[in-house]
Amino acid sequence: MGESGGGTEGGDGGACLCGRCPHGAREGHRQAVAAFVAMREDFAAGRGVPTGLAHSAGAARQWVSDELTLSAQELAERGAAEKVAWLAAVRRRTLLVVWGAVVALLLGQALTAIGSGWTMGRTVGLIASGVPAIVLTLAAWRHRRQGGVLAPVIGEDGRLSTSRAVAVGWVAVVLYVVLLAAVRLAAAPDEDGRRRLLAGLELFHSLSLLAVLAIGCGVAVLAYGLVAARIRTGRLQKVPAERPRAVDLLADDAGRGSFTDAQYALVNAAMAGLVLVRLAGHPGQLPELPWGLVVLMALSGATYLAGKLMEGGRPVILSVVRSRELGDLAAPIRTGDDIEIRGTGFVPPGAGTPHRLAHTVVRIGAVHVPVPLVPVAGGFANPTDGVLTVPVPVDVEPGRVKVSVVTAAGVETRGHPVDVQD
Repeated sequence: MGESGGGTEGGDGGACLCGRCPHGAREGHRQAVAAFVAMREDFAAGRGVPTGLAHSAGAARQWVSDELTLSAQELAERGAAEKVAWLAAVRRRTLLVVWGAVVALLLGQALTAIGSGWTMGRTVGLIASGVPAIVLTLAAWRHRRQGGVLAPVIGEDGRLSTSRAVAVGWVAVVLYVVLLAAVRLAAAPDEDGRRRLLAGLELFHSLSLLAVLAIGCGVAVLAYGLVAARIRTGRLQKVPAERPRAVDLLADDAGRGSFTDAQYALVNAAMAGLVLVRLAGHPGQLPELPWGLVVLMALSGATYLAGKLMEGGRPVILSVVRSRELGDLAAPIRTGDDIEIRGTGFVPPGAGTPHRLAHTVVRIGAVHVPVPLVPVAGGFANPTDGVLTVPVPVDVEPGRVKVSVVTAAGVETRGHPVDVQD
């Protein structure tokens, strides 16, 4: 995984690994992942351990863990460089999508105008779509290092936020509706036409649309406050993501499908589509939504917030026992022995990467013991979400001590008492 002075690797035919360009960052991260996986599989099969350490299982395990930790740190650095390159690339791609949509609208209106002629409504639609595209372009340039257009929907943990995406979507829909009405009002040929347009903007016609906008923004604000409060109190463990992914909108922090997130996103996407269809049918007034659908959105938002309230939890130690090899006699815990800590929540969602796993620490009395990485084919046997195995250092004073676990999210469990003998 080394680099030459020119940012290339000769063994790969001169492939760029500089990390400063998108291709080099992607290629460097890909090769770092391949090298780490190869190292882990070799260690899992018992290959690569120095002969001088073969006589001591504990020393060999610690050496393997240290080597994997160093490689995981390099992998994390490559991942950070790849994230920066990805954010720069996605800024350009989202702008291409935005302006591609404007061009597609122009072509569609030009094709439908054949035979019937160009109308003022087509001009109004183009202006109403072009103004947001210009605003989005300026915002993307302002936030070019945070993902451009995607910056408002990326949460503090580096993932796409479902609640923010829904709120931003409704803001965009309402702004488009208002811009369309404003342009039509400015282009109205006479006073009667302007009066009819203003009548279509009355509160009676816009109340349902304003209600769904308020619900979407309110759910986003409540979700942010709820998650922030639970993180501060240690009831929710959050670790930063490597980079935003589209699946974040429908999944939890670990990448597993989430019912609460998926239903909230899909319900709002369907309702936004209905708003745009009704706007196309009656462009002279704000689209009205049936109040039954407004109640449906409120129930969907309440379900989403309830899921945020119930997810996660503090890590908990249930028991601590001496790790016994086959053939060993039953004995109390002594310094130098391995202990097995059983519980739940030791590996927070999204912390399954090697770099995050290496941050798990066990505190035995006043001594902090890094949890060794124990590789197996396809992953790690230690640490896991429910079981940790660590040695008791000789620095631990005999007697009753408390054992606690500090997870990769920085949350510490309550101390569990353990008796250590000489």
